[in-house]
Amino acid sequence: MSGNGDKVKGAVNKTKGEVKDQVGNATNNQRMQDEGKKDKTKGNVQDKVGKFKDL
Repeated sequence: MSGNGDKVKGAVNKTKGEVKDQVGNATNNQRMQDEGKKDKTKGNVQDKVGKFKDL
């Protein structure tokens, strides 16, 4: 897979994670917040992998 594919997946996961984190915060749902933080971390890693592949 190209670096662009990893960067796109990373952006999707970061966005999904941010939404879960915010909804969890608004509804006082700690589990959803934790899932959101996990998704954001996964997205950041995917983005970095994509940038590394582009080198």
